[in-house]
This record gives sequence, structure tokens and C-alpha cells, in this order.
Amino acid sequence: MLRLQEFLSDLSEEVSGSVTGVNMCGAPVDLSFKHISSLTDAWIEEPSSSLRPLKKNSEMKYLSRSLRLNNNNITDLSDLQKPVSHFLAEPSQLAWLDLSFNEISHIDQVLCELRELRVLYLHGNSIYILSEVDRLGVLPHLHTITLHGNVIETNKAYRNHVISALPRLKTMDFSAVTRQERVMAKIWHHSNNCNRSSKETIR
Repeated sequence: MLRLQEFLSDLSEEVSGSVTGVNMCGAPVDLSFKHISSLTDAWIEEPSSSLRPLKKNSEMKYLSRSLRLNNNNITDLSDLQKPVSHFLAEPSQLAWLDLSFNEISHIDQVLCELRELRVLYLHGNSIYILSEVDRLGVLPHLHTITLHGNVIETNKAYRNHVISALPRLKTMDFSAVTRQERVMAKIWHHSNNCNRSSKETIR
């Protein structure tokens, strides 16, 4: 329960701030359960209504930093910027992105371009190459990620690898990243590099 409270507190604090003088603490733009398979066509969908009404600017774009695309049939993220730019008033300020329960098999480079991203949900997909998580290390503010329910979760080094690759993580798979886990991830990373170097020397 404490971990969940910490997670919700962090999420609220990070996403509800104001950006460039414009109030951006609106509800998420919700495109979940829309049977979306191609992000190119996602712009034709009407976001679902929520308890908090979505506010728009003069160009009829939403004053929000959050986007839900979960529970769809998305396989390719290369066109992600199209719905982000279409729906959000400040697309470069996207901070919270839910892509859970789709059919995504790779961590596309387009995710690495979301420089303000704080929270990323990728659980319940088909990602099978653990090293692809390393790409997300360039995101300077990413503190929360979910990856459980992907093939990579079966790798023995799964949690150590992710924590090592994303040193700013506070929460992984809805569980707080502890100080001890950070230490263990560093030890694992160092040991893994040493083993790799030894093998290359032998060759």
C-alpha cells in the first residue's frame, strides 16, 4: 500500500505541473479501447470522456500532458508523433504515456524523442529483446516504467538490467525501486561487463 501511495504521489506531482505558462494539468487524452491498429489513423478517433473534462486551446487541441493508447492493437510506434501532435496543445511536453496491452514487439526510437516523458506504461505487450530497454536511458526525466507481461520478464536479469539501464527510475512495474536494488543492479552491471570483456579477450 505504501509503495502504491508513493507511486501515485510521484505521478500526481510530475504530471500536474504547468508548462510554458499554460495550465497543462488536464485529464489524459483517452484513446484506449478504440481498436486502433495504425497510429496513422488514430487522429480520427474521439477521445473518451472522463470525470475531469478535457480543456482545449483556441486551436481545439487538448491542454494535457498525458495520453492513453492502451488496450488497442498497435504493433508499430513509428507514427506515434502523429496522434501526439494532433491531440496535444504542447506535444513536446508529453509526460505520461500508456501503451499497455497492445501488440508492440520493439521499443521504437520514437519513444526516445519524448524528452519530457516521466511515466511510460508498456506492460502486456510482446517486447522480447531486453537490451532494447537501454534506448530509454536517454530520457532525462523518466522515473516510472512498466514492462511486466512482456517476454523480457522471463529473463533472469530482467529487473537488474532495467534498473541499471534506467538509473533515474523510482518505480518499476508498480513497485518502488529500492536503494538496495540500485546497488545490486550496479554490481550486476559491473559483473556482466567484466564477463563480457573476459570472453572477448579469450577470443
